Amino acid sequence: MYIKSTICGVFNIHKSYSFRNVKIFRKTIRQLPMIYKRRYSSANEDREVAETPLENIRNFSIIAHVDHGKSTLADRLLEITGAIKQNAGAQFLDKLQVEKERGITVKAQTASLRYNYKGKKYLLNLIDTPGHVDFSNEVARSLAACQGVILLVDANHGVQAQTVANFFLAFGRDLKIIPVLNKVDLKNANPERVASQLKTLFDIEESEILKISAKFGTGVDKVLEAIVERLPSPPVNRTGPLKALIFDSWFDKFKGAISLVYINEGSISVGDVIASVYTEKSYEVKNLFILTPFEQNVKTLFAGQVGCVTCNMKSSKEAMVGDTLYLKSTPVQPLEGFQPARPMVYAGVYPMDQSQHGALRSAIEKLVLNDYAVSTAVDSSPALGLGWRIGFLGILHMEVFIQRLEQEYGTQPIVTAPNVTYKAKVIGDKNIAKYGGEEMSFNNPIHMPDPSIVSDYYEPTVLGTIITPDEYLGPVTTLAMEKRGLHKSGSNIDSHRVMLQFAFPLNEIVVDFHDTLKSITSGYASFDYEDLGYQASNIVRLNILLNGTLVEELSTVVHCTKATLVGKRMCTKLLDILPRQQFLIAIQAAVGNKILARENLKPYRKDVTAKLYGGDVTRRKKLLAFQADGKRKLRMVANIPIPRETFINVLKR
Repeated sequence: MYIKSTICGVFNIHKSYSFRNVKIFRKTIRQLPMIYKRRYSSANEDREVAETPLENIRNFSIIAHVDHGKSTLADRLLEITGAIKQNAGAQFLDKLQVEKERGITVKAQTASLRYNYKGKKYLLNLIDTPGHVDFSNEVARSLAACQGVILLVDANHGVQAQTVANFFLAFGRDLKIIPVLNKVDLKNANPERVASQLKTLFDIEESEILKISAKFGTGVDKVLEAIVERLPSPPVNRTGPLKALIFDSWFDKFKGAISLVYINEGSISVGDVIASVYTEKSYEVKNLFILTPFEQNVKTLFAGQVGCVTCNMKSSKEAMVGDTLYLKSTPVQPLEGFQPARPMVYAGVYPMDQSQHGALRSAIEKLVLNDYAVSTAVDSSPALGLGWRIGFLGILHMEVFIQRLEQEYGTQPIVTAPNVTYKAKVIGDKNIAKYGGEEMSFNNPIHMPDPSIVSDYYEPTVLGTIITPDEYLGPVTTLAMEKRGLHKSGSNIDSHRVMLQFAFPLNEIVVDFHDTLKSITSGYASFDYEDLGYQASNIVRLNILLNGTLVEELSTVVHCTKATLVGKRMCTKLLDILPRQQFLIAIQAAVGNKILARENLKPYRKDVTAKLYGGDVTRRKKLLAFQADGKRKLRMVANIPIPRETFINVLKR
């Protein structure tokens, strides 16, 4: 019994464990060195992380256009440094089902890698970032915790629009940039041509460019060496008071809100009482861990390191991205954060049936906890019932959000056509008081103020960058003009490709512009945009009338020059979708009192003269007149039943 107690005490084995016979006891004795080695190794790794000198830490991100190989390169870096086993799975850091299905990165992921180089042990904090324009805010947040980036470019396709945007995003933060050409193993790859593009656009010398194949791991070891040699260590102070920047957060049902932080100054330990600059609430640190990419608990995080903090925050709204954490006993000035995400696109989300409202509400609430860029507001519709008006960063962001609702929570939401946020300048003292100010915003056509009380309307605009082969220059320019684009600049990247910039109204490009651009250029063009503020515009509210009755759910905001075209298209679409009735249905598109388009949905007609066999023709005319009179009365008093499927088919695009 004494031996048992000693073993249990040294190796922390539960004392209630019963050695039923000598065989089990002997087996336990044989396993003791292995248990000791494993626990000693884990403790040793914790100490290595904690004691990593500041000059041996590197914080970096991988930035690139969509499908240029960011996640594949991240896999090779994890494998070479021993963080994961060989062939552990493609796109290891892409955790979500939607990421694996679409082959894109939606959520930035972090991994702390240990790397031995020239006899020294380095800690490399990798932050993988998305590549699609809708998630550029994720990229900006990731760069806030970095001192350098790997600019990854496909050696086959060359520089794309998002490559340009990401470069200037990193360049504007004075980050050190390591240019890397990927997919040099492809037979159509042309590294010399792409290197020339980098020189023309970014003034990057060819001698600085690394050439790799992330798929096969060729040259990836050179990337690790460049990270150590070219990137600076974090410029931080470990002896000062704690300053920790929250650059990401998510919700765990067991741990609550988890904050991913970059320690800018000082250190944080388990048991410390910390406070938030934004919420002014205080918390006790319950747990600290780094992602390797698996969770590894540590007792202290020092300045220059990246790790996760749990401290009994009840929701991710308390873990505000861009907030500064500090020791409660030592107040500090907040760190310079970054602009919060601003939704660009709004859409109505409704349950398929009102009996499913509770399940959909619960699913949206849980998903919003892990996606702080989404904004929600309760909304209602006479036809679709109670739902929500949800703001997204873009169309892809909306599609991913809805797909996650369906896959992860088993819901079946109805999504209306997306709209952007407009502004109106209200005139008249009474109207200003009614609308709460001279300038008001609205993203739902129903809330658009009457033109009689508005002096100016404003619509959001963006600066769009298009990179395309020169053979498609004509069709691309035509498309841009159709979308009310205003040409800003144009330049040649090389002998075969051009870069164009247009100022676009956001409403024109938010739905189908990207798909159309890919279609007319056989997939070779790329597109990226950035916010350009609001511009005065002559917008109108286009209403749909059925037999003179306004259907608010089908209203939309369009530019006055496109009102007739959009109205005709919607009337034609409704003509095919609406079910026929016993009476004529007039489908009209109108702006104010002016009818712009009309279609007539013909009624069913029963052959009331079928029972007549010969006889006087006046009898036949009398029956037909009686039928026409009845249909006229029915049309005057009848309500037009509109099935829910009609709204689904009309509103979705």
